[in-house]
Amino acid sequence: MSTQRVLVTYSAPQSFISSDQWKQLYDALLGQLPLRNIHWKPQTRPSIRTIQELELQLVALDTIRDENTSQVPCSLLERPLLNIYVVICEDSDAYKATARKQIKDWQASLSHRKNQEWIIVHVVRSDARNVSTNFFQMKGNVLDKIKAEFNTDKRDRCVQLAWPLAQDNPAAWAELLSKVKDGLLSAFDTAVSQRDDEVRRSEGQQSMPGWNFCTFFILKESLAASFEGMNLFEDALRYYDELEMSFAHVLREKNLSWFGTLIIPGAKDDSLPLLSITKKPYRDLIVANTVSVFDLRIYILAKQCGLLGKIGKVADVCRKVAMFLTSFGRHLREVSVILPPYFIESWTYSSALSAIEQADFWARNVKLEGIVLNQFNACKAELLELARNQVWLLPCSGHMVADRIQLDLFGIQLGLLPSRPPFSMSSPGVPALPVDAKRESRIISNSELLKCSADQTAFYDLYTKLTNRAIDTYVKAGRRKFALRLHGSLAALDVRQDRMTSALQTYSSLPAHYAPHGWTSLESYMLSQAINVYALSGTDKDKQWINIALAYLKLCSGATSSESLTHQENSTTYITEVVDSLKVAVDKLNEPFSYPEHPALSIRLLDEIVVPAEDEDGYFLFVSVLNLLSCPLPASKICVSLSGRESEQLRFCTQVKLIEPGTSTFKLFCPSSSWGTYILDQTEVTMSNLHLKWNHRPATMKSVQASRTKRFVPTLVRILKDVRAFGVCLRQPRSVEFGPGMSSRLFWPFLLLTGPPGVTFRFQESTVDGDATSASLECATDSISIADLAEDSQISVLIPHSDASAYDTMQITMLATYNTRKDAAVNRSLLQSSRVPASLPIAVNVQDFFRGERLFSRFTISASAQNYICVSSATLESVQGDKGGLSIFDTLVQMREIVVQIEAYLEQNVEALDDYPQHDPDRSRLIAQTIRALESDSDWVAHRGITDELRVPTLDKEGAQNKILTLIGEMLTKGKLAGAKSGSWREIRIQVDVPILAAVRLRLIPTLFSANSESSDQMPPLYAGQPIPALLSIKTSFHWGKRQHASRKSYQMRFDIQEMVRDWLISGRKRGDFEAEDESTYTVAITLIALHHGELSLPKVVAHQVHGAEKVLILPRGGRSTFIVGMGEGLSVE
Repeated sequence: MSTQRVLVTYSAPQSFISSDQWKQLYDALLGQLPLRNIHWKPQTRPSIRTIQELELQLVALDTIRDENTSQVPCSLLERPLLNIYVVICEDSDAYKATARKQIKDWQASLSHRKNQEWIIVHVVRSDARNVSTNFFQMKGNVLDKIKAEFNTDKRDRCVQLAWPLAQDNPAAWAELLSKVKDGLLSAFDTAVSQRDDEVRRSEGQQSMPGWNFCTFFILKESLAASFEGMNLFEDALRYYDELEMSFAHVLREKNLSWFGTLIIPGAKDDSLPLLSITKKPYRDLIVANTVSVFDLRIYILAKQCGLLGKIGKVADVCRKVAMFLTSFGRHLREVSVILPPYFIESWTYSSALSAIEQADFWARNVKLEGIVLNQFNACKAELLELARNQVWLLPCSGHMVADRIQLDLFGIQLGLLPSRPPFSMSSPGVPALPVDAKRESRIISNSELLKCSADQTAFYDLYTKLTNRAIDTYVKAGRRKFALRLHGSLAALDVRQDRMTSALQTYSSLPAHYAPHGWTSLESYMLSQAINVYALSGTDKDKQWINIALAYLKLCSGATSSESLTHQENSTTYITEVVDSLKVAVDKLNEPFSYPEHPALSIRLLDEIVVPAEDEDGYFLFVSVLNLLSCPLPASKICVSLSGRESEQLRFCTQVKLIEPGTSTFKLFCPSSSWGTYILDQTEVTMSNLHLKWNHRPATMKSVQASRTKRFVPTLVRILKDVRAFGVCLRQPRSVEFGPGMSSRLFWPFLLLTGPPGVTFRFQESTVDGDATSASLECATDSISIADLAEDSQISVLIPHSDASAYDTMQITMLATYNTRKDAAVNRSLLQSSRVPASLPIAVNVQDFFRGERLFSRFTISASAQNYICVSSATLESVQGDKGGLSIFDTLVQMREIVVQIEAYLEQNVEALDDYPQHDPDRSRLIAQTIRALESDSDWVAHRGITDELRVPTLDKEGAQNKILTLIGEMLTKGKLAGAKSGSWREIRIQVDVPILAAVRLRLIPTLFSANSESSDQMPPLYAGQPIPALLSIKTSFHWGKRQHASRKSYQMRFDIQEMVRDWLISGRKRGDFEAEDESTYTVAITLIALHHGELSLPKVVAHQVHGAEKVLILPRGGRSTFIVGMGEGLSVE
């Protein structure tokens, strides 16, 4: 059923039809077409439809045949929807005589026509020759008579058209076009309602005998064709969709009595354009009930796609075709025995390509951009892929799509491609035909495929051409990951054609694109193919091969058998071969090769508390190793790295040969005596030159922030202290001297120190502190070494360092490497960080009082930290040895015992306790518990200051330890710590310079006197409101001034008495200048009046040098001047 235009008939008197005026009027009416912006509110539908444009076909009424009596439903547009009669009459008498009868005869001819509307057009000549005074009255009379006689149903169907005014004025057509639209919509709405009733009535009779689906199809399709003729494409498409669903229901019910067989293959059915509705008489076949399921489905699809193309949804066209070819191809395979060989492959191939060509043709009239264009290209790419692929969804974990390729199957059947992946990655869902099954003797008609069957080169070229075309279209659509799926078949084709270099490059690059999308099966398959290409080509196994093998083993560690696409029957044997080849390849490497985070292995700590070794310096760590591979993994070493503070690292290692599948336990050793709390940093498994590493904590700040979102929790490892192992300590020396050009020394027995920036150690000046031992000290430029240090012995070394006054505390890293006599071949190490105070533990404040030629200094000593300081003595000495009259008056020392001194006392006296020699491991632990008890409670401090006794807080312990701790507490309570004073007191020497004034200093002595008293000591009583004579005396001295100003004898000074308006009234000179000389006195008499009674402070007097803070007036200067200032070389300011 072809698309028809809407028919509109016209009639007029024969004399007018044959005139030139009608020809002009007819051409002008055609010029107003198509109709635009037609809004239709159907009776049976709630929404308003808008017709953008509607083409009309104007035909004479006498050319229309009478309504036939055919039982085959036809389109509603095959009959006219509107009839127009043109009246030319300007006189009432002429109207009565002829025009009225002509109109009635015309109406009588339309009486038997159903669902048709009519309009009477009264044409009036509007030229100047026919205009008269009663012209408008005359026109109104004729038109009114026509309306009165023919508008019988209260609907105005009469319209007037001024001519030739309408020839040049489009507005003159507005009323006529409006009547035409209304008439068309009214007739169409009535016809649609009647036809809808017929369709529903027929559909309701589906279960009754005699009902025929083909008849129902023709009836309902007439509505779809009618809507298509009215340019209501969405409504027409809805009817075809409903027909498709009805047909699907018939197929499910297996009620195919109205159809022929599933398919009656024609001569060129496998190569004809899929979306062409003229290649076969589909409508005649449907009417005759001889249409096959194959032809009916293609007809419905072609009509749907044609409507989608007119709407502009070309992407939906390609999508619908792809779904149809995929689903209907399965049905064709059920009857493949009656089809020519390769019919299904040829039909799928030809239909997909012809659909793409037709969609491109429709897309020329549509503006495609952005997302719509991407969707169109993506759907075309799917059709291109379908030209060689029939997609099946495999029942495997994850979303894995395997492809059975149309050209692949065609090539396999022809023997041009091997029957293995990726060419045979899936098989049809129907049983294969028996070998002796009788097939159709005809051959396919597609010339390209016929050529491929005879020419291998043509097949490979066509295969590559289609694949590359699909890849390019996918890329244009922005779907690169879909394009990646097609590269594997090209690589397999390269292997087939012995192009190993190209195949290896493709197989090696594809896994990196598959990995982000989780296509594990495809990724593992491509990696295995790359490994096989190496074997086939005989290429040496280099680092690229090692990376490929490790990536393949990574996927094998977590893949199940259903996910694996490896073509080997025994995957364990294949994995074992890969592992063995990997071992050989890494043995041939000339340098170490690291690979991070390989999931085939995982190392876990069995215990987070590490205990020391019993018979040597070092620690043991137990770990479990999980091997997820199905075969043993050769290895040479397993290592675990722990990180401490200040980049401190501990490394536990053990030698191994094989790591069996599953979980294995290993014992690792670290030859270090470092202890504390560490974080699991890195684990490593070594296979010859291959190092598999796993990081267990973020390495950068960016990764730390990312790990917070994943709630990263570090693994903490506690290493207990081995009290019998080699150890070091770091502290300040007993004597520290600060002054110009002096440096501090560290008390520390060690080899290598690293301090903060700006602090250097002078190792060559190191000396042994204390009694000489059998050990010998050797000093180098950057380290020291100690030889022959006996067991259970100590040595103290003083190491000078540069000035560190810029730091409150110094963070010093100590690194020691040593060997023991028991196992001299093992290099042991100790890395330890410690903070040493660089500032004084005390703060010294000095107050200077100048009295003539004498200086009184007051030194106040206080603790600078929260520790308690005990000061034994303080002396003030002259650098030259002569005290020069210096002495200390009224020294007040407050006793505060520091906890460190108690610890030193315990170290020296705890040996007196039985059963606890110096080297016993519990000795240090008991001392530490005592110190913690003292630090947790400060009540003993006040008691110690009064009674000079040390009362240790109660220690809650049980058993033997409680007894020993009680003895220690009694020893500290009864002891006077006398033994600690000789060996634990520290000495601090600080150089103090005698203060020298940078300028002249004045001494102001205000003196109050009475005229009746002879001595200022016998001051009479003073009363509020009484005048009090007073004398201001200013005495100056230059004795403590700098010697470079000795030549100057006097200074011009100014005094100023500050007023205290709430306490005193001052009368006299409040401000004045005087000349200050050495040992001179200047006096000024003033009078004071106290404003209230009580103890009042005398007014404050301030003196300063004249011109020290004077103000000067700067006047503006006209013009511009240039001054050279010291702001840099060549810089001037204007």
